[in-house]
Amino acid sequence: MGRYDLEGKRALVTGGGSGIGLATARLYLQNGARVAIWGRNPDKLASAVAELSDLGEVTSAPVDVSDGEQVAAAARALLDDWGGLDILFNCAGHSVAFGPFTTLDPGVWRQAIAINLDSVYHTCQAFLPGMLEQGWGRIVNTTSQAAKDGSPLMAPYVAAKSGVIGLTKSLGRELATSGVLINAVCPTVFETPLSDEMSGRTPGAMEAAVKMIPMQRKGRPEEAAELVAWLSSPACSYNAGAVFDLSGGRAVY
Repeated sequence: MGRYDLEGKRALVTGGGSGIGLATARLYLQNGARVAIWGRNPDKLASAVAELSDLGEVTSAPVDVSDGEQVAAAARALLDDWGGLDILFNCAGHSVAFGPFTTLDPGVWRQAIAINLDSVYHTCQAFLPGMLEQGWGRIVNTTSQAAKDGSPLMAPYVAAKSGVIGLTKSLGRELATSGVLINAVCPTVFETPLSDEMSGRTPGAMEAAVKMIPMQRKGRPEEAAELVAWLSSPACSYNAGAVFDLSGGRAVY
């Protein structure tokens, strides 16, 4: 485990109930931050809080980050309680469907964009003003290797995650001198519940994806957490609008 100067920092992790979000919440706590985790599943959140509570101050709220009104209300409550936010890790995301583009239902398209892209817009809108006012903040967004590759049969997810890359680059450059640094991480296949779910829906897909990774294995959530924690810390001081690969060697560009 790396050491990062997060003492006294206030951090929010969306999608913090499992996988990379949970691993990052744990590392934040181990390095002195207060942590709030948001997610759609109250039972999963309760389990995560129970697992993390011995490490420091951790709270949770059931929030569907694709819903702007829910995000705004939960953000007001968190800011009223903490007085501000220093770190935002946008980890929530989901691949809602696979299939040919010509058979794509418009509702599936809208859902994929809402969960994976609109959610980042909502949280940044809610917390950026306060970060800018205090003159310091770190935002880390989560995109996907699928967005870089243009994975077939995944058009809604690929389009949404590509949008996250574009939003990160634009905001990162726009705010580069503000003290608020915005970057993104780009995972390939990781050992997460989402990966397991996708394996169940598309047999053989995960095995094929792993074969394209030079390290010949899935990533571990704690490996992603190390990069996110660094990007969330004062040690990250000269990166803005960058996208950092977590691909086991698959992406080297």
